[in-house]
Amino acid sequence: MHSSPIIVTGSNGQLGQELRDVFSEAGMDFPVLFVGRDELDLSQPASIEPFFAKHQPAYFIHGGAYTAVDKAEQEKELAYTINAETSGEIAKCCSLYGTRLVYISTDYVFNGNGMAPYTTDTPCDPVNYYGYTKWKGEQLILAADPSALIIRTSWVFSAYGNNFVKTMLRLMKERETIRVVNDQRGCPTYAADLANAIVTIVLAWQQGNTHSGIYHYSNAGDITWHEFALAIQEEAGLACRVEPIPSSAYPTPARRPGYSVMDTQKITADFGVQSLPWKAALRDCLQRLGEME
Repeated sequence: MHSSPIIVTGSNGQLGQELRDVFSEAGMDFPVLFVGRDELDLSQPASIEPFFAKHQPAYFIHGGAYTAVDKAEQEKELAYTINAETSGEIAKCCSLYGTRLVYISTDYVFNGNGMAPYTTDTPCDPVNYYGYTKWKGEQLILAADPSALIIRTSWVFSAYGNNFVKTMLRLMKERETIRVVNDQRGCPTYAADLANAIVTIVLAWQQGNTHSGIYHYSNAGDITWHEFALAIQEEAGLACRVEPIPSSAYPTPARRPGYSVMDTQKITADFGVQSLPWKAALRDCLQRLGEME
């Protein structure tokens, strides 16, 4: 018997907080337990099995991760433990306890040399250590639990937490000019829309949908970071100048893929999840932040 039907890790992250909202709005008639570091320390793989023994969840949404992309280049051991090793342990326990697993992965599993949207069959070849740890996490999960479902997502923003949209709003109010890279192309993902997609999948499973494996999800439409910044500026009605620069003018410890657009058709085909346009999602986010013109 499953005593806590749904567990969500990363409860304080952008996705975790949006899932809280979506689950309460969906009026779920079973408990959802949101866990942060205090309840489940992902840097301690040995803590996973006792946690499962206690809670015996029906569903496990694993959004918790080591996400400091640049820091991961130095803190390799910690990033690997959390993103790969612990994720593998979670999958083992899901297999053992008959729990359905959703694992959130990243566009950073790709090398960024593509010219057309990556499908779920495109070979992985991460260019930074964070991407490598998430890719290893995917492999360990599918090896331990073939019924697991992996969602790769990209450029996540939300009304919660720290993200590009909130950083841009702050900088545009503080400065007359900001410079944003214009040679990295991808798709923004509104964490609220991703949360809705996840809840749709869980409900579909409850109704007998048996699909699993790797999926891609982002909002529709691809842009550069510079174009994203211009849209934020325009929608929020801010007067700041937004200048384009190449990535080489803004060096970071971790390399970023130059192109990380993902093909989302599979999640639509298998679960009916539609990707809404990123601009509509941005407007919704700005409205929630009280930043709309």
